[in-house]
Amino acid sequence: MARKCTIFTLAIAMSLTFSLPAYAGTPTPNPAEMKKAEELTIGKKQFAENCAICHQADAIGKPGVAPSLTNPELLSIGSDKFFMATIRDGREDTGMPPFGHLGRKNVRAIVTYLRSKAKLPNRSEEVDAQPESHGDPRLGKQWYVNICSTCHGTDGNGYESEGAGTAIGLPGFLNKVSDGFLRETIKYGRSNTRMLAFQGPAGLANLSDQEIEDIIVYLRSQVKK
Repeated sequence: MARKCTIFTLAIAMSLTFSLPAYAGTPTPNPAEMKKAEELTIGKKQFAENCAICHQADAIGKPGVAPSLTNPELLSIGSDKFFMATIRDGREDTGMPPFGHLGRKNVRAIVTYLRSKAKLPNRSEEVDAQPESHGDPRLGKQWYVNICSTCHGTDGNGYESEGAGTAIGLPGFLNKVSDGFLRETIKYGRSNTRMLAFQGPAGLANLSDQEIEDIIVYLRSQVKK
């Protein structure tokens, strides 16, 4: 009788042992991943409701209306601070209105959604740490008028001047970007957009480093007026 009890007890113990992994093996949800997933869902919804009308459903933009927000180079060199401030404040004198009324949580969620489409490493910290530009604004103006104004307008108003490029001469843009951001954009352009590279043999114009500095200084000088 004692032997039968022992065998019965052992059978029950073994049954419990094999049934435990179904419960104990369930992975514990990662709070950070859950938060990011929730933020991504909110961001996608907010983008569809507030941004897609101009930037298109896939955020690829529309020439003459709104720029691409999923461009690999833009997402690589633009900081979260830059994107959030732009969404919050908009761009005065352009078609980009402020969306500060959405609240910080929703604005950040939109940026998280845009970041989910990134194809290149985020270099924004490194780019923003680049030194300030120094040069001759008079020479910069010559280069700007001869090359940049074709798309961005003689006054830097971009689309408002019926140009194919964005408004790069207005405070709403220049006050939110670093010289490194401008430098990288001019040098290497943005793939799959009308903003081509302006340095190197394959560039639309093989500008020297100093000529690029002159253009940046000229743009900055316009904002201070």
